[in-house]
Amino acid sequence: LTDRLDDPLEIFADVVLHPAFPDAELTRLRRLTLARIRQEQTRPVSMALRVLPKLLYGDGHAYAQPLTGSGTIETVTGITRDDLTTFHSTWFRPDNAKLIVVGNFDIADLSARIERLFGDWQGGDRPAKNLDAERTERTRAVYLVDRPGADQSVIFAGQLVPPRANPDEIALQTMNDILGGLSSARINMNLRENKGWSYGAYSMIVGARGARPLLFYAPVQTDRTQAAIREMRAEIDGIIGDRPPTAAELDVVKRSKTLSLPGRWETNADILGALREVVSFGLPDHYWSGYAAGINTLSVSDVEGAAGRYLRPDDLVWVIVGDRTRIEPGLRELGLGDVRLIDSDGNPIAAP
Repeated sequence: LTDRLDDPLEIFADVVLHPAFPDAELTRLRRLTLARIRQEQTRPVSMALRVLPKLLYGDGHAYAQPLTGSGTIETVTGITRDDLTTFHSTWFRPDNAKLIVVGNFDIADLSARIERLFGDWQGGDRPAKNLDAERTERTRAVYLVDRPGADQSVIFAGQLVPPRANPDEIALQTMNDILGGLSSARINMNLRENKGWSYGAYSMIVGARGARPLLFYAPVQTDRTQAAIREMRAEIDGIIGDRPPTAAELDVVKRSKTLSLPGRWETNADILGALREVVSFGLPDHYWSGYAAGINTLSVSDVEGAAGRYLRPDDLVWVIVGDRTRIEPGLRELGLGDVRLIDSDGNPIAAP
């Protein structure tokens, strides 16, 4: 509450500047995280999300971590309290931080309070992260995670697209919405509505400051795995080929994105989230104030151009989680590259 701001700010500053990292909490959180990772290694969707980044970016890249956010058993097991304090002293610095505040306050008054609490916070040198490196050498392959007896296959395909802060972002997102981002999009209408092979098939662009994943996703009947991949690939090829975006599809996206905008600003938390996107991804300060106009002025040729510039079907990394005995022969017939067996951490497995 605004009239009770001082005490919470004191606690907030203490948490940011002087975290204790008690050993008992580290032990507890390590145990919970390891249990979460082991669960992820048994669930088809999370199995795929754990291995995709390493396949897309290559070992050693800052983003080559499980998209589930949980890490690996080896790294979580090895974390010590000293690692936490070193990480905090290295990265928690005023020159590496932004403060976002939403609420009923006087800016001069709040600034004075913040200055009193954080004024002595010292900056310093910190390591640089190379987010620009993109894996350039990639052998065409389909990666198969065996899940014996599975009733369905989970299909993922991914490639990298430019960072969120790029001049074509609205056109790129619109292309994604037409292809797989909305329930009315082509991939879902094909696999769910027309063929009934899936409960839902979509595409999504993951937010990042560097090159980020564009992912295609479809859980399908096991006996339709090969056919579903053919249809997904046909939809991806079609939007940059003989089935470019249409005016009707663009109109659906425009209405969906603009009419939902008021709901993004209903609560303090909503506003905070929108501002956090601006800060996190380096977007212009006026990004949201010009968003509706940016959507409404898009032309079909703008969206078609974004699809042509950024979609690379031949560079897609395919990860399939399913019953190997039932789906591997069909995967080999697709002509998408070698079929490579991997485990739930993305490590290669020799074929028996």
